[in-house]
Amino acid sequence: MQIIDYIFSAWFFPVLRVSAPLMFAALGGLWCERSGVIQIGLEGFMNVGAFAAACVALSTHNPWLGWLAGMAAGLVLASIYGVSVIRFKSNQIVAGMAINILAIGIPPSFSVWLFESTSSTPQLPVEATFSVAPLWILLVVVVLSAWFFSNGAWGLRMIFAGEHPEALESSGVSVTWKRWQGVWIAGILAGCAGATLSLYLSSSYSRSMSAGRGFIALAALILGRWRPIPTVFACLLFGVTEILQTRLQGVVIWGTEPVPVQWIQMLPYAITIFVLAGFVGRAKAPKALGTSSAN
Repeated sequence: MQIIDYIFSAWFFPVLRVSAPLMFAALGGLWCERSGVIQIGLEGFMNVGAFAAACVALSTHNPWLGWLAGMAAGLVLASIYGVSVIRFKSNQIVAGMAINILAIGIPPSFSVWLFESTSSTPQLPVEATFSVAPLWILLVVVVLSAWFFSNGAWGLRMIFAGEHPEALESSGVSVTWKRWQGVWIAGILAGCAGATLSLYLSSSYSRSMSAGRGFIALAALILGRWRPIPTVFACLLFGVTEILQTRLQGVVIWGTEPVPVQWIQMLPYAITIFVLAGFVGRAKAPKALGTSSAN
């Protein structure tokens, strides 16, 4: 029993906790890319979502209103991205990077106006943060995503928008509309990921607190081969590496000196590079990913 308690308390729940924002963002990216739109703007959606959630929760002392604000901020930024790539058919990779760069500047600009600081928001009171609710929301999102992509007509049409858009158009369903839905879902779920960072993993917003998690979520999506459940397990793998960051600090592996903290901090990103290098060529992306819609 002690071993089981140790596994759950020292590994399972901490890994699940730090993996939650990755899962939200990766599932959002999955919906978007399954519809045929490349989504590398997850990092930006998370960053503005975290800031908006912290600001509203701070002013209302209500974490649920903060959560909704994070979703709304992600949705607004996703709409800007959608106008660029769906309406005006701009390059999706360039537009996604532009969104990420834009999201770097938005929170500090508003923060200096609201709090006279560009680095972080004030600390949130305990009643304005979550204890476990984001994990239950995440469970609902995972179950619904898995069900829709395997049984629901709505999810199957989303798949056809990314695989065979001409066939979907011939059946009378607008590919453009399905892709808008995918972009919006990505913005909402990535906004949830940001809210998880500031209201659950932390108790405030700090500058660029997403810290590359949007790109790690994209790597998890590729590792999961654009399927919900494998993507969730890929996020858990990256969650393990994040926990290892804290467990390996001060540990002596060889000689008498502990492992340099810089090496430990780069562990999740090194594994991300390894995953992308080893699996991108083998993973089969949606056939129409990155192409213009049929209409």
